Amino acid sequence: QVQLVESGGGSVQAGGSLRLSCVASDSRGCVGWFRQAPDKEREEIAAVSLDGKSTYYADFVKGRFAISQDSAKNTTFLQLNNLKPEDGGMYYCKAIFGGGAEFWGGAYCYSALPRLGSWGQGTHVTVFS
Repeated sequence: QVQLVESGGGSVQAGGSLRLSCVASDSRGCVGWFRQAPDKEREEIAAVSLDGKSTYYADFVKGRFAISQDSAKNTTFLQLNNLKPEDGGMYYCKAIFGGGAEFWGGAYCYSALPRLGSWGQGTHVTVFS
């Protein structure tokens, strides 16, 4: 069974940064990140193609977050910058397995991830003011 393991969460002061990692046990078609704040629905943040060349972001990211890929290590990163207290919550990666960068571009992956793929267990982010 394919597994995804997130890490990198923690507690940071507002304005600070964190880098989240998602390691997959197998090669992925594409990967995305989601988050869920307490008492809120899970929301999608970004997606990236297998080769890292194609990305897509939710509007609320507004340049503060960046998704990237190290395909050789089956690892996807989410860089969180200028964090705000409302960014706190559980952060999850989700991967679609099968296909490649030619099929799963960033935008297409972003549109498919809510319906397809496998979840990691999540990593928690706390932002204090």
